[in-house]
Amino acid sequence: MTTHIAAPLLPLDADPRTATGRTLGWGVVSTGRIARKVTPDIASLEDSRLVAVSSRSQEKADAFARDVGAERAYGDAEGHSGLDRMLADPEVDVVYVASPHGQHRDHALAAIRAGKHVVCEKAFTVNAGEAREVFQAAREQKVFVMEAVWTRFQPGVQRLLRLIADGAIGEVEWVQTDLGFAAPEDPEHRIWRQDAGGGALLDLGAYVMLWPWGAMGFPSGADITARLRDGVDELSSITGSYRGGVAQMQMSLVSSCPSTATISGTKGSIRVGAPMHSPRSAVVSLSGDAQESGQAGSEETLEFPFTGVGYVYEMREATTRIQRGDLESPVMCWDDTLRQMELFDNLRRQIGVRYPNDAA
Repeated sequence: MTTHIAAPLLPLDADPRTATGRTLGWGVVSTGRIARKVTPDIASLEDSRLVAVSSRSQEKADAFARDVGAERAYGDAEGHSGLDRMLADPEVDVVYVASPHGQHRDHALAAIRAGKHVVCEKAFTVNAGEAREVFQAAREQKVFVMEAVWTRFQPGVQRLLRLIADGAIGEVEWVQTDLGFAAPEDPEHRIWRQDAGGGALLDLGAYVMLWPWGAMGFPSGADITARLRDGVDELSSITGSYRGGVAQMQMSLVSSCPSTATISGTKGSIRVGAPMHSPRSAVVSLSGDAQESGQAGSEETLEFPFTGVGYVYEMREATTRIQRGDLESPVMCWDDTLRQMELFDNLRRQIGVRYPNDAA
C-alpha cells in the first residue's frame, strides 16, 4: 500500500522557522482575513522578509502593512494598480496570492509574468483551464508555483499518512470527512458570490478530499448532491468511488460540523481530531484481529507538534523549494492541483454551478 502524499518534510522535532538558504522577499496580494492569518507565519521564517502588500485601496494597504510589519504598501495610484506597483518592486521575490478565487488566475499570471514566484491560496483557480494556463506560464518563465493547501504540510497529517502507507491499519476501505461553519449572511461576501468563485466546494473541497486522497488515492468516480443558494453550493455531500472502498465527504457553509475525519481499514481505524484540516491529535485503534493471537485490541492517542498558526509548514516548503531552484513541490505538485480542479469542474457540472470565469 502506498499513500499519494509524500513523506514528512521535516523531522517532527525540527523548527520550520529555521533558515534553509538565502532570504526571500515576500509580497502579499490582498488585505483580507486569510492574508491577515497567514502573513505572520510567513514573517516568522528566518529566511523570509515581508517586503510589501498590495490592495486597490492605499488606506487598506497602509493599515495592513502597519499591522503585520510589511516594509511597503501599494495601493492604486496614478493609473497603476496596487498589484502592478508591487510587482515592479525589485525586492519582491515571491508573491502570496490571498485574493478571492475568481481573481487567482489573473493575479498569479501577473506575478509570473513579472518574474515572481507564486504561492496561491486554494482553490488554486476557478476551473482546470485556468490552472493549466498558470502552470504553463510558470513553466515558460521558470518560476516556482504552488497551491497553498496548508493541511498537506502539517506534521500531524504527514505522520498519519505515513502510518497509513506503512499498513498500520491494513487496507483502507472507508473514509469519512466533514467540515463546515456558518458563513456570514452578507450576500456581498465573497463566499456567496459567483464572480468570486464562491460556494462550499471551492472553499472546503481541498480539505475534505485530502484524507480520502491520501489514504486511497484519486477516486475512479465521484458523485455529489448539493443545496444551492444564489448559484453556489451552500451544502454539499460527495461520495468518492474506489476499487477497494468508498469515501464520504460533507461540506457546509450554513452549519457547524464536528470537523473530524475517520479512516477505516481492515486492521483498525484512525480518528482525526477536530479540526481535521489542522489536527493536533488523533486516535489510532487496532482491532483484536490485528493483534497477536489471544490479545485484545489497542488504542493510542497521538499528539502532534504545532508551530505558529499552522501555515508556517507550507511556507517553509515553498521557501526551501525556491531556494533550491525547483518549480514545484512534490507534496503539492502541479498535477495534484490540476486533477483536483478537473474533479471540481465535474462535480460543479453535476449540480449546475457555473461561474463567470467558466465562459472565458
